[in-house]
Amino acid sequence: MSREHEWVDEDAGPVVRPYAVARGRTRSSSAALDLLATVAGTGLPVPAQAELSAQHRRILGQVARGRGTPVAEVASDLNLPVGVVRVLLGDLLDYGLIQVRQPPSRANTPTENLLREVINGLRAL
Repeated sequence: MSREHEWVDEDAGPVVRPYAVARGRTRSSSAALDLLATVAGTGLPVPAQAELSAQHRRILGQVARGRGTPVAEVASDLNLPVGVVRVLLGDLLDYGLIQVRQPPSRANTPTENLLREVINGLRAL
């Protein structure tokens, strides 16, 4: 059995270090990949020069289904560290295979006082 497919136990799965998945990179090429940013596939074909790993393809499969998936959810669903997923998403963004939508800014979200007033108003009904 090769070391690539070495199993620690039945629940652990194959042992692959996160830096190996990201080819030793620790930073994404894009600062737009906030934890709450949503990513969605563009539906464009994979460019000939693109070197996509199995993890890249898994991400594309996940974000192709639906309106958009938060970066944190992609990491959770793939059982990969968020830092690794950000690096992989940066690659896909560079190839034009995904689009990133930023979360709403704090200025557009209701304040705590407004939410309390709404709750109190609902309770009064």
